[in-house]
Amino acid sequence: MRRLQETAAAILRWRVLIGLTVAVFAAAVPLGAMGRAEKHEVRHQIEQLENAWRNAVLHGNIAAMDGLLADDYMAITPTGILQSKEQALASLRSGTVRFNSLDVSDRKIRIYGTTALVTSRADVTGTGPEGSMSGSYRYTRVYVRDVRGVWRIVSFEASKIREPGERRASKSE
Repeated sequence: MRRLQETAAAILRWRVLIGLTVAVFAAAVPLGAMGRAEKHEVRHQIEQLENAWRNAVLHGNIAAMDGLLADDYMAITPTGILQSKEQALASLRSGTVRFNSLDVSDRKIRIYGTTALVTSRADVTGTGPEGSMSGSYRYTRVYVRDVRGVWRIVSFEASKIREPGERRASKSE
């Protein structure tokens, strides 16, 4: 009887050891690791969201923009001003920011688990609080997928592309 108990205890120890080993190896695999097909699907979703964002700003669609932006969204405008979700929606609603055209190119989407990073070039005509904002910009937009699986924009930053030899405007100009 004692031998049977020792054998059962040894089997239990091996099962626990194997279980712990599997758990350690599973923890070593990045949580965001996904297969090629899943990455392709996520890229497609992000491309659709980027197109929805473009259409929302071109047409002043506040409801669509509200759905795209996370509640804790924060942007850094090309002039270096921080802008919350409420401020972004208010400037679109009031017409302070108006896009006449917005052509996006050189889009790159990188996926890191529940985070997607988008970089693009945007050729813009329109007006903002400081007047004309026409020109070419590089931007970065960050999406995060929430617990329900919904992607939302959490961060945005844009920088104006300067032509070779073009100087930066000073406050005195």
